[in-house]
Amino acid sequence: MNTVRHPKLNTAMGLVIIIVLLFPIYWMVNASLQPGGATVDTAWLPLNPDLSGYRTALDEQGGNLMTSLMVALGSVVLSLVIAVPAAYALVQFRLRWADYLLFAVLISQMIPGIVIANALYNVYAEIGLLNSIPGLILADSTSGIPFAILICRALMGSLPPALVEAAHVDGAGPVRAFLSVVVPVSRNAIITSGLFTFLFTWSDFLFALTLTTTEEVRPVTLGIYNYLGAYVNDWSSVMATAVLASLPALVLLVVAQKYVAAGATGGAVK
Repeated sequence: MNTVRHPKLNTAMGLVIIIVLLFPIYWMVNASLQPGGATVDTAWLPLNPDLSGYRTALDEQGGNLMTSLMVALGSVVLSLVIAVPAAYALVQFRLRWADYLLFAVLISQMIPGIVIANALYNVYAEIGLLNSIPGLILADSTSGIPFAILICRALMGSLPPALVEAAHVDGAGPVRAFLSVVVPVSRNAIITSGLFTFLFTWSDFLFALTLTTTEEVRPVTLGIYNYLGAYVNDWSSVMATAVLASLPALVLLVVAQKYVAAGATGGAVK
C-alpha cells in the first residue's frame, strides 16, 4: 500500500503544536519583562524590557527559592540512598516476598497526597518536624523513594549476572561489588530517578501547604501562592518569580535529557 506523505503539512502541524505548548511560557516571560507590573493590555512583545520585577522577586522570594532548592536536593539524596540499595536487593537476593514488596511500592504510589499529608501532620506535630526542612525532605521522599525503586530495579534486573560474579571472583564483597560495578552501570536509571525526584519535590505544593505555616520555611510554590494575594497588582514580580522557579527544572531537563531517555527504557530490553 502506498503511503502518501505530506512533509510540509506535518512540519506545519508540528510547529503549531509547539507554539501552543510553549505560548504560556512565552507569556510568562513576556509579562515578567513588562514595565508597570500590570497584565491588562500587555504588549505582545517586551519592546522596553524592565528587570524591576526580577529584582523584586529575588529580594522577596530569594529565601523561598533557597528553601525549595535545599528541600529538593535533600529529597534526591535521601531517596537515592534508600531506593538504589533496595532495588539492588530486590534483584540480587531473590527474596520470596519481593513480589509482595513491589506490590506495596506500587500501591504507595496510588495513595492520594492529601492522605499522606494529613497523616504526616499529626506525626510531625508530635515529634516537632512541622515547619522544618528535614520534615519537608522526608515528606517529599515518600513519592521519590517508590519511583526510584521501580526505575532502578527495572534496569538492575536487566544486568548480566556475570558482572557481579566477576567482581566476586576478583575478591570484591557484596558492598564493593554493588558500589564498584552495579552503581556505575546503573547510572542512567539513577540519574533519571534523581531528576524526577527533584521535579516532584520542586513542584510540590500540597506538603508545603500542609506542613509549613511560617515564613522561615516556605518553598517557592507556596511563596508564589501567597504572593498572588499580597502583590496581585504587581504581576511582573509574580511572573518573574515563576520564571526563576522554572529555571532549575529547565536546566536539569536539558542537561540530563540523554540520561533520562536511556534510563527510562534501560530495563525494557534484556
